[in-house]
Amino acid sequence: MNPDGQRILEYLAEVDRLRAERTGNPALATAVHLVKQYQSARFSKTYADLLGDPRYAQAARFFLDELYGPQEFAARDAQFARIVPALVRIFPAEIVGTVSTLAQLHALSESLDSRMGRNWLAVATGVRAMTAVDYIAAWRATGEREGRAQQIDLTMQIGRALDHYTRKPLLRGALHMMRRPAQAAGLGELQHFLESGFDTFGRMRGAQAFLDVVRQREASLAEALFGAAPVTSATSNSGGAPRSTADTLGQLP
Repeated sequence: MNPDGQRILEYLAEVDRLRAERTGNPALATAVHLVKQYQSARFSKTYADLLGDPRYAQAARFFLDELYGPQEFAARDAQFARIVPALVRIFPAEIVGTVSTLAQLHALSESLDSRMGRNWLAVATGVRAMTAVDYIAAWRATGEREGRAQQIDLTMQIGRALDHYTRKPLLRGALHMMRRPAQAAGLGELQHFLESGFDTFGRMRGAQAFLDVVRQREASLAEALFGAAPVTSATSNSGGAPRSTADTLGQLP
């Protein structure tokens, strides 16, 4: 198996380990799910303008559903793990590379979400819907500046790859032709992801402006979260943080 295929298996094994850890700890599983729900709501608020823009709405929705959504991808992951050899054999090498990047992002995000869930549980008096105060505290307790920067970078890599593929009509045709073999090989979920991403980015007719906005907003939010003064329910709406930080954190639900 080529290196990309091996890396995909390693990333998926890490995701499976984290998922098994949560299965054995229901409180952690609930906390992580609530973290993901909060992050999905945050993305919807941060990108409300793009979600309402005719040009960018589908791309923003694709990112929300496929990269930032709270749903579990256990079925998709299990499918991927079973058919990685077929994936490497059937799909072009550059697409396999993109799938490897997707798996890497998935493993990193799951790890960060698990750590945030643990840190929230350590101080929470009970597991309930997250607030901005909870989220900021869990984020700062988790730390991982490098991991957060890598998370943004991997997201950009996937977006740039999908944008690049839209300028290769032969690749789109090949992807369409692979639909039946992919279904037969158990690659239906992956095929859907690739076709959906390809078509969504193609309709934008150039994704650089969209990706620049996502990078800038995610990086600004990460910096504000790391730099935020300790926040309590009594000060979170009273201007306790510097104005620029408070403005950025205003996108938290």
